[in-house]
Amino acid sequence: MDRPEFYRFHQGDRVLPFAAAEYDTRLTKLRASMAQSGVEACVFSSMHNIAYYSGFLYCAFGRPYALVVTPSESVTISAGIDAAQPWRRCHGDNITYTDWQRNNYWRAIRSVTGTGKVIGFEGDHINLVQKALLDEFLAPERSLDIAPATMRQRMHKSPAEIELIRAGANVADVGGYAIRDAIREGVREIDVAMAGRDAMELEIAKRFPDAEYRDTWVWFQSGINTDGAHNPVTARRLQRGDILSLNTFPMISGYYTALERTLFVGEVDDASRKIWDANVGAHEFGMSLLKPGVSCAEVTHKINDFFAERDLLQYRTFGYGHSFGVLSHYYGREAGLELREDIDTVLEPGMVISMEPMLTIPENQPSAGGYREHDILVITETGNENITGYPYGPEFNVIG
Repeated sequence: MDRPEFYRFHQGDRVLPFAAAEYDTRLTKLRASMAQSGVEACVFSSMHNIAYYSGFLYCAFGRPYALVVTPSESVTISAGIDAAQPWRRCHGDNITYTDWQRNNYWRAIRSVTGTGKVIGFEGDHINLVQKALLDEFLAPERSLDIAPATMRQRMHKSPAEIELIRAGANVADVGGYAIRDAIREGVREIDVAMAGRDAMELEIAKRFPDAEYRDTWVWFQSGINTDGAHNPVTARRLQRGDILSLNTFPMISGYYTALERTLFVGEVDDASRKIWDANVGAHEFGMSLLKPGVSCAEVTHKINDFFAERDLLQYRTFGYGHSFGVLSHYYGREAGLELREDIDTVLEPGMVISMEPMLTIPENQPSAGGYREHDILVITETGNENITGYPYGPEFNVIG
């Protein structure tokens, strides 16, 4: 039989998270950046940039995927195991590569880029082996890291993106209320987490009946398990007086949103209440600082001062917030929009950022545990809009 290196397999109706015009606008901005830097073709390999510019969110499972963008073409490169699903879920063309021989992936990419061109690649994603293959098969005149420019583009959200992120924040709230309803003494963390996850997945399916459903999850921690923000769920059973950390993460078409709250089971002691109130105070102060014209570093230093005045800064565990968009716990990060001392990015309308201070008190102290609040805010022309609805603080979150 004839064994092709690659082919086109297009069947079924296309369904994308956004209208075609949204992707055309993103590609127009990318091509302007390419022209400015002299790049003739971009070879994207990351889940986040392929999804951002085409709508297709791949499942690698050890196989490479790509999106090739030239001044006139936008082509996803996918493995044969996925058949026509990548074409149905992408904007632009799609080529399927076969596994009859090694490196047909690069032969498919070369069919779009040609050889001897100036190639843009993602320096923060492509590994050394694949970069060597890029050089071998595409023989670029030169190659340029395009990742920083794409990150800057992704930090500015379109109205359509903000609408989707707003829906995600609503779904996160649904998960939060489901978790609150499931909390009681003796129940396991995993049982509470599943209640939140199930509620969110059902809500996403109701709101987005044509979407693909994947990756929505919950981290629900209790007691000592609250000391880290990303500690996995366990089978620990809740006890009266436990500090709890509620973390819901709905994923809609690759777009990440989150809700995070401190809670207590039944009662909160005075020492813990004092730390909780201080963290809520930092949360509210931090949200008031998020407005156009202010840098991420400025916001960070001011919240640092807030904690230092209360002799709590030594318990801070990470920066105070980050961007939202096409990102996840295992792919993607818009590192240029994080509330840290070393980030000088100035906030602008259309950016979306969290405020999420966290204090971790060691277990040998009366108020031991991790205290964390998290809201999502859209930067507007005059300030910000908080799109998180689930209440924070002791008045609502001492359960039972």
